[in-house]
Amino acid sequence: MERNLAVLMMVMAMMMSTSSASSLVTFIFGDSLTEVGNNNYLQLSLAKSNYPYYGIDFAGRKATGRFTNGRTIGDIISAKLGIPSPPPYLSLSPTNDAILKGVNYASGGAGILNDTGLYFIQRLSFDDQIKGFEKTKQWMKAKIGDEAANKLCNEAVYFIGIGSNDYVNNFLQPFLAAGQQYTHDEFVELLISTLSEQLLRLYQLGARKMVFHGLGPLGCIPSQRVKSSRRQCLSQVNQWVQQFNSKVNKLIANLNAHLPSSQLIFADTYQEVLDLIENPTAYGFKVSNTSCCNVDTKLGGLCLPNSKLCSNRSDYVFWDAFHPSDAANVVLAQHFFNTIFSNSPSPAPLPSS
Repeated sequence: MERNLAVLMMVMAMMMSTSSASSLVTFIFGDSLTEVGNNNYLQLSLAKSNYPYYGIDFAGRKATGRFTNGRTIGDIISAKLGIPSPPPYLSLSPTNDAILKGVNYASGGAGILNDTGLYFIQRLSFDDQIKGFEKTKQWMKAKIGDEAANKLCNEAVYFIGIGSNDYVNNFLQPFLAAGQQYTHDEFVELLISTLSEQLLRLYQLGARKMVFHGLGPLGCIPSQRVKSSRRQCLSQVNQWVQQFNSKVNKLIANLNAHLPSSQLIFADTYQEVLDLIENPTAYGFKVSNTSCCNVDTKLGGLCLPNSKLCSNRSDYVFWDAFHPSDAANVVLAQHFFNTIFSNSPSPAPLPSS
């Protein structure tokens, strides 16, 4: 635990350094919480958000493929670091110089397991995203040579946030095999063993500074609350999430102990997200038990173009049945920085509704 905190502070201090901020390279892996448009390029994908009212509070009021009304946490953190938010991997070509400045591989519906989100038809699983990074590195070598590409990858920071869909769009779905085939203890061991191989693969490709974002209280998101007759958080789901987080934390400590020069971090955001949901007024919100967009969870829980919106989007913690609002993402990103730095920047402004 102490080593993890020390490494995290070192990595984040490097990221916040004004001398290095402009040259900082970040690679982002994950699901719909951090996607910036990869699924737009997957013709058959059913996990898309490139339509109104997504993006209504984003620059130009444009739906870009982000699963929120505005910015992701990744967008906000990039702005705080003074760097552009990395573009989607599938938007880039081998000759594009943007590959040298950071890439976002995140894909809505993605999971640690390759069969997670199977009913979305197309999405980039974590394995697919790692293969994408491997291809990106080959493109880098062709542009700047092996030595420079290896150095760039060793010095870059890798943000990884994945695992939510392995629960929401796999284990917790009664019509899928995982929930019937495994007990939760067996399922979480499958997740951890698979994740271990994936993180090792990234390390072999040159990743050294990796920050893995733990899961939040999935039992409290609107899509799960509707399963409760009183719209309460599902305590069993939250207990499973905490079990997953604990095992990932131990996995990362073990990898750090055995991989030379590794600087892997487990960023536990569970309690912060839970506090935001349980005490929304303390953060300037009014509603945290349902979403701003009036969604039909039987049809997937996304904000369709014919959906009805709340009157004030900044009052709501959740935008749709799964994803935080722009205003909530601001709070969560700022809290993360405040946890690490006592002299962190002032909060990003809330979007205008």
